[in-house]
Amino acid sequence: MSSANADYRQACLSAGQLQGEPPLGWELTGKLLAISHEYCQAEGGCHGPDHTERVHNLALHIGRLMNARLDILSAAALLHDIGRSQEMLSQGKICHAAKGAEMSRTILTGLGFSPEMQEEILHCIEAHRYRNNKVPETLEAKILFDADKLDSIGAIGIGRAFLFAGQVGARLHNRGVDVLKTSSYSVEDTAYREFLVKLCKIKDKMLTPEGKRLAAERHEFMELFFKRLDKEIHGTPQDSAGNGQ
Repeated sequence: MSSANADYRQACLSAGQLQGEPPLGWELTGKLLAISHEYCQAEGGCHGPDHTERVHNLALHIGRLMNARLDILSAAALLHDIGRSQEMLSQGKICHAAKGAEMSRTILTGLGFSPEMQEEILHCIEAHRYRNNKVPETLEAKILFDADKLDSIGAIGIGRAFLFAGQVGARLHNRGVDVLKTSSYSVEDTAYREFLVKLCKIKDKMLTPEGKRLAAERHEFMELFFKRLDKEIHGTPQDSAGNGQ
């Protein structure tokens, strides 16, 4: 391994916690990781670099099981959220998936990706949100969709939901409020609202067999957690003790 590749390898392992030999090689992966960090670090919170790294690892895990193009998956996963800060600043008016694909085209061209490979990667990024008729059509796009959604449920999903609620200034819980009548980016945009409005539906949207398996597991944990949270907030200490004493 050249000294340059050794340096990129160390950077990837230290900053990215990426698992295994990267499909794009250490140097190119290191460059993509640095670019991703530059954009996602500013966003921070539940969409910081750690989210990107988990999605990258999950996507490659599913991709290996399904014999997908890991080079396409790797690049798409590392760049999938670089438009997120634009969405946050616009309070949801800008779609981060569409913006991220637009920004990624210039990046991929600069790094020497072929036009054909660029289109595959950009489709994955643009369709990972599954909004505005941008449906994941390729195997790689379906895998990235699942990996991104899996990171929003389970124990990690719960933690990220509370982080996001803190970012937008939401309260802890929607006590006495009909969450279906509340709005995003408001004081009522709590983690509990996120679960009832979005997260509880994710397990039924998975597109790959492994995604469905992992989602079912994570969904079960979320149900237990939010039932307990609701009980502790609306109940009494005697209820929590379970013996009425």
